[in-house]
Amino acid sequence: MNNRAIKTDLLINLLLKLWFFIESQRRIQLFFLALLMLLSSFAEIFSIGAALPFLSVLIAPKYIFDNQFAKLFFDLAGVTSKDDLLLPITLIFIFLVIASSIIRLTLLWASTKLSFSIGADISKKVFNNALYQTYETHLSINSSETIDAVITKSNNVIYGVLVPLLTLLNSALLISVILIFLFFINPVITAISFLGFGSIYLVIVKFAKKQVLKDGEKIASESSHLIKILQEGLGGIRDIIMTNSQAIYINTYHKTNNILRYAQAKNLFVTQSPRFLIEALGVVLIALIAFWLNSNSRNMQSAIPFLGAFALAAQRLLPLLQQSFYSWTNIRGMQPTLRDIINILERPLALTNEVIQDKKFTFNKSIRFKKTSFHYLSSKDLIFKNLDLEIAKADCVGFIGETGVGKSTLIDLFMGLILPTSGHIEIDNIELNKQIIPAWQKHIAHVPQSIFLCDSSIAENIAFGVESKGINFEKIKQVAREAELADFVESLPNKYDTQVGERGVKLSGGQRQRIGIARALYRNADVIILDEATSALDNDTEDNVMNSIFSLTNKVTILIIAHRITTLKNCDIIYEISNKGIKKVSSYKDLIK
Repeated sequence: MNNRAIKTDLLINLLLKLWFFIESQRRIQLFFLALLMLLSSFAEIFSIGAALPFLSVLIAPKYIFDNQFAKLFFDLAGVTSKDDLLLPITLIFIFLVIASSIIRLTLLWASTKLSFSIGADISKKVFNNALYQTYETHLSINSSETIDAVITKSNNVIYGVLVPLLTLLNSALLISVILIFLFFINPVITAISFLGFGSIYLVIVKFAKKQVLKDGEKIASESSHLIKILQEGLGGIRDIIMTNSQAIYINTYHKTNNILRYAQAKNLFVTQSPRFLIEALGVVLIALIAFWLNSNSRNMQSAIPFLGAFALAAQRLLPLLQQSFYSWTNIRGMQPTLRDIINILERPLALTNEVIQDKKFTFNKSIRFKKTSFHYLSSKDLIFKNLDLEIAKADCVGFIGETGVGKSTLIDLFMGLILPTSGHIEIDNIELNKQIIPAWQKHIAHVPQSIFLCDSSIAENIAFGVESKGINFEKIKQVAREAELADFVESLPNKYDTQVGERGVKLSGGQRQRIGIARALYRNADVIILDEATSALDNDTEDNVMNSIFSLTNKVTILIIAHRITTLKNCDIIYEISNKGIKKVSSYKDLIK
């Protein structure tokens, strides 16, 4: 099999896979759209076909009245002269032309609307697929690739695949119907004309297809790179200003953007360029046909209606040929982008949105690590090996250790964000697996050192994951007091409706951490995990916050990774994590010693 066949099969396979991801409702709509395309084709033929009798009545009525079939109809209708026929045939011709235009306009609206609806469905599926991947998968994927797929590439699939594909199908159907009509009128001229027009496109396709695909690869890769540069430039603006490195990011952006735009420009040129050759060829062809008809016809008047009908058909046919080529080139150029989208859609969902009800899964006894080992996908080095650890319900457990020894990894295992490479974790003697994890995570409130905040109000950030209309503001105020946040919020003009800015940029580090602690308390979780969650608080504030949390120890299990050793003073058990494993330190006093 040659390269051409392989690439064609690849494109066809991608389109077939895309069909699999289209909703059943959209498939039904596509079926009705196909019927509308068929109706549009017949309307086009009737409007072109009506040109023959219309022009014949105007120019050569004698040939109309000499036709046996027409004469029979005229006798029944009482038509005796050209004047009797001219008004009805004019009105019929006008009606068919207007009706054809209305149907084509309706088809354009329906196909465009359906293309964007399918595109919206696919974009949602891509986003859904991205969110339902495991935490470890997200660690291995650059977020710029996901953002590019959800926004840019999904949009490119609409403009570069779906709209052109429906346009191509409609154009191909219209071209076929018009050619069949012209073939019955004059097969020789039709065959010569189509071969002349078609050969131009075939030659251009032959020379342009590799370049179009190559530029398509550049568009797919550089669009992701562009978003990555923007994310890094805007996300690290503080450090960029401090190091005066704006020029580096601007130059990198400019270089990447130039490559992207140049590839887009070349593809656009290839898609538009044949039109100028075809328009010139069309005029030349009409002139040659007129010359040939004049040379071979005893009465040029009898040939003019055919020439007029052929010119009208050509006026319809030439844009359709250009549309078909434009659509094919767009689809070909977007093949790499379509491939990237299909690859994302084909990823199996690692997580489920069907959360087991709490009444079917409870936490009453303990969490146990049994011979648990773990390493990340990107490395074979074990972070934990044959770890045995048990944490009882309502215990307050502290973890200390140097940076990089696996404290956060242990917490991620505990929360079910990652699963052991070997061994397992049990909750009340029930193994923690993919089916149980969503229910288990409902019992956990996690407060990391770096708190994620939405660009919304303080109340919405405390009740993160709850729709605005479902927020319990009395509870918001209560947990804000417990997190030592209430005094600050109450002093603001808009209080709990105050906007925090992107990533909480309008707040201090300590204020962000207190919102994170309030968020954990708002969830009424069985387990609260503090991953260096008070590192940005002063000693007095930390003491007050921790006292509020420790007051819950009769019903809540607390795990603490401490930035300051004093944070662990009320822990029941403290573990020291090192490269050699986990060592139990019986008490805070022993730790101080």
